Amino acid sequence: MTTDPRAHPAMADAPFPPARADRRVLALLLLLACAVRCITYGNPALGFDEQFYLLVGDRMLHGDLPYVDIFDRKPVGIFLIYAGIRLLGGDGFVQYKLVATLFVFAAAALIYLLARHRAGRTGATLAAALYILWLNFMEGEGGQTPVFYNPLVIGAAALWFGALRTPDRLGRHAAAAMLLFGIAIQIKYTVVVEGAMVGCAFLWLAWRQGMGWWRIALLAAGMIALALIPTLLALLYYAAIGQGETFLFANFLSVFGQGRGGAQSQIGNLAKVAALFLPFALIALLGSGAIRRAWVGPSAWFIALWLAAAAFAILAYWRFNSPHYAIPLLPPLCLALAPALDRWRRTGLGIAALALIAGQIVQFELRALKGGEAEMRAVAAAAAPRGGCIFIYDGYPGLYLMTRSCLPSRWAFPGHLNAEDENNAQALGVAPVAETQAILARRPDAIVDTLPVFRFGNRDTRAVLYRALRRDYRPVLCVRTARDKLRVVYRRKDEVWPVQTGQCPAELRGDAARPDNSPS
Repeated sequence: MTTDPRAHPAMADAPFPPARADRRVLALLLLLACAVRCITYGNPALGFDEQFYLLVGDRMLHGDLPYVDIFDRKPVGIFLIYAGIRLLGGDGFVQYKLVATLFVFAAAALIYLLARHRAGRTGATLAAALYILWLNFMEGEGGQTPVFYNPLVIGAAALWFGALRTPDRLGRHAAAAMLLFGIAIQIKYTVVVEGAMVGCAFLWLAWRQGMGWWRIALLAAGMIALALIPTLLALLYYAAIGQGETFLFANFLSVFGQGRGGAQSQIGNLAKVAALFLPFALIALLGSGAIRRAWVGPSAWFIALWLAAAAFAILAYWRFNSPHYAIPLLPPLCLALAPALDRWRRTGLGIAALALIAGQIVQFELRALKGGEAEMRAVAAAAAPRGGCIFIYDGYPGLYLMTRSCLPSRWAFPGHLNAEDENNAQALGVAPVAETQAILARRPDAIVDTLPVFRFGNRDTRAVLYRALRRDYRPVLCVRTARDKLRVVYRRKDEVWPVQTGQCPAELRGDAARPDNSPS
């Protein structure tokens, strides 16, 4: 008769000793994470968000402060991570992807170890592998925020499972879990929803153990305080230097001025994101019997509530322009499906194999759509500053770092000035038109734009840009990053610069720029 605690669902919450085979699986998961992501390592044009995080991290090492010198809404924690990455040397683009790979492995390893409480080794391995593979479909192939905070969230969940197995350590596990959530919240604020759910789960454990109401209230107060400590420390620092209002506006108030696009557009994007999870639905349907049999004890309900909390946070934010917003669903979903993957091993292996191949195809397609290293470096060479700043109106924010340009504005992320969702002072703390006029009045050495124009772009700032381009600039380079997309570099008419406009549309060739006739 077996004594393996995974042999019967009723023993799903029992501890088990680590095995050599488990360590071999973890090594395999690390190899898989590197293999499926290595295609991205040499591509600095991977994602605009992470290019910007790297830029801010680099500027922090040179004395700039997020919010004060460079505006954004993300918590300071993500910028501190990228500042630490810049200390590794190099240009930062390869380094941040390698560090992100380690975070992906950490998340997958935790998923595997937790899944081993609910499924056999094969099901747990497939659950962890699907987490790694699915990131390539959700713009998680680089350094988006969920890549960095998911291991912290999974770690906090693991501490809850630990408290379930060892009730005498509940207080210590709860404290450590809330500190992990506190750090995660300083990477992305939406994590607070999952943190609240896990906090309530700890309180339920306390009640289950017979803890008195006053002690439960004290435990709750202590957990809330621990979860808030990193954010409060950041706020206190900014307040101490006289920038408390700047911190509060950027982190908590500006989001209410940001548009969300039309309901029809968001619902369409939500449908596309939901379609990415159809293979998971197939696994759940085929393995429904195995999932029901494993649905034993508090751990099953915890995973279900975790999944619900992650889904609620995503829906409440109501922004589906990128599938990476849904990445927090992956950890609880993979854990929930581990028993089904154990039962339907061949199906799981088939889906994983198809995902491995399709994920690489997706990366090739993304390179074709956004450009790769050759395209980005060509744009950087043409936009190189000559003593002044360049202005990235619509294009790679990493060009500021690659060209070692100064920043023309606090609002250095292109989307802040070129997107219709940001077209009000309540979203940015400044009128976008006024800021664009101020930047152009300083006559940047070069301006980078994209054609055709962004469908949801800011028409007001673009009109200001076009007037300046007609008056003072001429195109010197067009780089095709997709069949219908061009990155265009403009330089001042009063400087001598080699012109390579062979790929430019007819209306942009020659000495005079005619952006008013550009495609719309």
